[in-house]
Amino acid sequence: MTAVTVLYFASLRDAAGTAQESLDTAAGDLRALYDELQARHGFALPASRLRVAVDGAFARWDDPPRPGSEIAFIPPVSGG
Repeated sequence: MTAVTVLYFASLRDAAGTAQESLDTAAGDLRALYDELQARHGFALPASRLRVAVDGAFARWDDPPRPGSEIAFIPPVSGG
């Protein structure tokens, strides 16, 4: 298990009911982590519509979660 902190923004924050959570995961990569969280929180957005960042830098979906990392899932943003 890997202990990480996950940050949620916009619609993901609304669906999760929180801006962040700490959790232990057995996910082997960031896509599997998102899939796990999508099942838990009912996120409507597929991973293909999101960006993912680890410790403040954009990451690839096939990167593994690292112990103690802060992982952000970032949905598309619309402006006015």
